[in-house]
Amino acid sequence: MDNIVLQVKDLNVYYGNKRVVRNLNIEIFKNYITAVMGPSGCGKTTFIRTLNRMHEFTPNTKVEGSIILNGQVLDKMDPILVRRRIGMVFQKPNPFPTMNIHDNVIAGYILNGIRIKKSALNAIVEDCLTKAGLWEEVKDDLYKKGTFLSGGQQQRLCIARALAMKPDILLLDEPTSALDPVATAHIEELIVELKKDVTILLVTHNIAQAGRVSDYVTFMYLGELIEYGTAEQMFTAPKNEKTNKFLTGAIG
Repeated sequence: MDNIVLQVKDLNVYYGNKRVVRNLNIEIFKNYITAVMGPSGCGKTTFIRTLNRMHEFTPNTKVEGSIILNGQVLDKMDPILVRRRIGMVFQKPNPFPTMNIHDNVIAGYILNGIRIKKSALNAIVEDCLTKAGLWEEVKDDLYKKGTFLSGGQQQRLCIARALAMKPDILLLDEPTSALDPVATAHIEELIVELKKDVTILLVTHNIAQAGRVSDYVTFMYLGELIEYGTAEQMFTAPKNEKTNKFLTGAIG
């Protein structure tokens, strides 16, 4: 199918001898938001870190199975290229503290030694800050440190930084868990807006948030993918009893 951007086949992930993701199979659809839900410790973050090979920074991690991005097998690609094509935003906002706002957005170009014209870089900065809903707030302060921004603004800056590399997929790992309700609402609106440009995988423990923003939902439990379907189907008529128990608060 043309609209499948990512295929995960028979994925197993181990930390040492402990298997934390078990026989996971899933297809992710282009330009949709897929929420990854489940109780703490169920393998959600491990799963998405594996998608852009971030697991390679963790000692004694072993991965079995295959991950295919637009027809290309990820473990046969340069990991730096993988992380350009599958961007990631973490729980806590993490703008680079030594860089100003402008350079934070194009940090991927700076750190990878990618040389393009200054005018093109400036255009990328404006475009990505605009997409992240931040341009009007910071356009007069581009050469101030990113750390002077509020928590919500810092997280939108991190989203702009991820967008600057023009990824196929954006991984968001609990992106609002450190934010207040107002900033959370801004980020949720932004996520829905961004799916026009990029496919989004959103790890969230917040069931209401998944209901507000997602098109598809996965439910993981003890490392296994228990159920995967449209948000409407999952929230109104889950097929698995474990999914139902999670959604109603009986497990979590």
